[in-house]
Amino acid sequence: MSNRTPLMAGNWKMHHGPAAAARLAAEIGAAASSNQGVDVALFVPFVSLSAAVSAAGRRLQVGAQNAHERQSGAFTGEVSCAMLAEVCPLVLLGHSERRHIYGESSTLIGSKVATALESNLEVVLCVGETLDERESGATLEVVSAQLAAGLDSVGGEQVSRVTIAYEPVWAIGTGRNATPRQAGDACRAVRDWLRDRYGDAADVLRILYGGSVNPGNWAEIAAEPDVDGALVGGASLEAESFNRLIAISAAA
Repeated sequence: MSNRTPLMAGNWKMHHGPAAAARLAAEIGAAASSNQGVDVALFVPFVSLSAAVSAAGRRLQVGAQNAHERQSGAFTGEVSCAMLAEVCPLVLLGHSERRHIYGESSTLIGSKVATALESNLEVVLCVGETLDERESGATLEVVSAQLAAGLDSVGGEQVSRVTIAYEPVWAIGTGRNATPRQAGDACRAVRDWLRDRYGDAADVLRILYGGSVNPGNWAEIAAEPDVDGALVGGASLEAESFNRLIAISAAA
């Protein structure tokens, strides 16, 4: 890794209600306090936000997994960025499950990013290609288009509050993982795109890898110079495995 502080971010998806969230956040928060060289975050279900925030301690950030692009209105079941900003400091946007299960377009995700930043939330923006897109050689084209739309309204003065998570869709929850070189090459391509758009600011922006990360494969991936941490799914659902990942990052 570079001199950018690594970020280990867990995405609990639709797991862990308030009681479990409080317990796990306390355990992970303790590990975050013991590993000062790593930033740690958890993206938790809406109903668990307050419990996790209360239990997290000083060094563990808690965020939401989604938000609406509008700040208020007749949108039953939705949660606005303004509401989230009263509870937590960051939000995950553009996850592949939002794109592919719920049909969220890159344009819509870009609107959410803009609204989140206007609400003083920090954003982790996910980008990544499917297996068909990778095998057809379209990875760079797909990821570049997602970045262009997702960051369409983000100026140079705002981009410092954005982290990019590269998540190859074919490696999420499948047990199939990109090789360290594939992960590093993709994250470097993301940084090159950011440099073209934002200049030297790209050198301080963090780029995460997300795709079946676990304690057995993380050390090699973490050694790639353009990989600045991970967006972790299944391995973040238990404190033991996620805390091992935090320790590996601290030692990298």
